[in-house]
Amino acid sequence: MIEIINLSKSFGEHRVLDNLNLVIKSGEVMVIIGRSGCGKSVLLKHMTGLLKPDLGQVIVDANDISRMDEKKMDSLRLKFGVLFQGAALFDSMSVGENVGFVLREHTDLPEHLVQKKVARALELVGLRGIERLMPAELSGGMKKRVGLARAICNSPDIILYDEPTTGVDRSEERRVGKECRSRWSPYH
Repeated sequence: MIEIINLSKSFGEHRVLDNLNLVIKSGEVMVIIGRSGCGKSVLLKHMTGLLKPDLGQVIVDANDISRMDEKKMDSLRLKFGVLFQGAALFDSMSVGENVGFVLREHTDLPEHLVQKKVARALELVGLRGIERLMPAELSGGMKKRVGLARAICNSPDIILYDEPTTGVDRSEERRVGKECRSRWSPYH
């Protein structure tokens, strides 16, 4: 469960979040809709501990992450898979390296199991066999799906999508949207 309590965040004089309260129960699907610049991405960054609130609390599974040290936060972040707005792929890494990044950096899984999970995640988003390609070789829609594969690769408890269909054409928008609506049950 994620609970946002009286969350406020400003950047300079611009208040982005003002006394926000929200509860997202385990197993619940929540959509946050708003105009550009209203704070949706800022809220997601608070949920994952990438930003600290000026005021208020962010509680994830009974842990107040707004007061956690970085070591504990790193452990908690493994509960999350995040599809960032621009996919946020590392240009210097292959697709396979990007998708398996969290597993390689934050788990002790042997490399053959990381590769197996990477292949399965890419298969689930319809991109089987592209592990060796570089991000520069991908279309916008393919980058978005690689970002989605990275988000689900470690079988997270919580998946956050930051505008998952922005910057893709209509056919890719439908495909990515369908994949985001999936519960990923074959993967767990």
